[in-house]
Amino acid sequence: MAAAGKSYCIQVQAPDSSDTQQRLCLSIPKQAEYIIERLEANGFEAYVVGGCVRDSLLGRIPGDWDITTQASPQEVKAIFGRTIDTGIAHGTVTVMRGKEAYEVTTYRIDGEYEDGRHPKNVSFTSCLEEDLMRRDFTINAMAYSQRTGLIDIFEGERDLKEKRLRCVGNPHDRFKEDALRILRALRFSAQLGFGIEPKTREALRDLAPNLGCVSKERIQTELTKLLLSANPDYIRMVFEDGLAPWISESFGRIKRDRVQVSQNIPASVPLRWAAVLRYETEEAARAVLKELKMDNDTIARVKILVHWWQRPIGSDEKEIRKT
Repeated sequence: MAAAGKSYCIQVQAPDSSDTQQRLCLSIPKQAEYIIERLEANGFEAYVVGGCVRDSLLGRIPGDWDITTQASPQEVKAIFGRTIDTGIAHGTVTVMRGKEAYEVTTYRIDGEYEDGRHPKNVSFTSCLEEDLMRRDFTINAMAYSQRTGLIDIFEGERDLKEKRLRCVGNPHDRFKEDALRILRALRFSAQLGFGIEPKTREALRDLAPNLGCVSKERIQTELTKLLLSANPDYIRMVFEDGLAPWISESFGRIKRDRVQVSQNIPASVPLRWAAVLRYETEEAARAVLKELKMDNDTIARVKILVHWWQRPIGSDEKEIRKT
């Protein structure tokens, strides 16, 4: 592990010389860069962090640009005119730049996770490394600024290159802190087409019962994101790794050998869920989705698809209307 506060910068070969190296540069939105520059001008470290760095390194367009800083929430509010106290108790202030919103969060250390989902309290720190240590996966624990380049203490960039999902530090600790991370691991694996590092996968299997701490709404959201990914068949890992009984009672009764979701099925919520549940009865399919707090419209659509998927449909409009 690196010394506290030390910054790291990736070096890559310049395109026109085998002897010259240049710092990796990410394209940061103008307003995010402005926020970082203002914080630095006031004597504070500041970086874009997490998913936006990961997606940039993968050549994807980030949906959000989160910023982490040494500055306290009160100091952030004093520097910027238009702010919203989004999650100020946990160090997050939203800075408005025109119509754009950027979450700026103070470096923090999470307290004890008493409920298996949320820290009882948080404390602020001046050390970036301590903030990155609390994050879930190495690929989400990278920070970047134009001044320092990439800070990659836990080798997340290497894991991106090797298509590997790996917890920061001890995976048993990360999953005990927040059981939702178990499903996030499967979801990221499906979205990115990555394998899960063996110790990380062993830990999620061991701690599957902790999913009982997670709300059904959050479970359903993660499974739906997995199913809408380019690798929907990764849903099989829920069964292979023994998570299914802890998803919900009805979900645990789905027969593992019948679950197969082709990526050729359009990425529609009803279609992908119907693919998972197609061998179930209509009422069983409804029970699964009801327990997972799915909306009524989707439940109705899935029931129709489950009802008709193996039934013959007429070859012309008149026959279809009869059915």
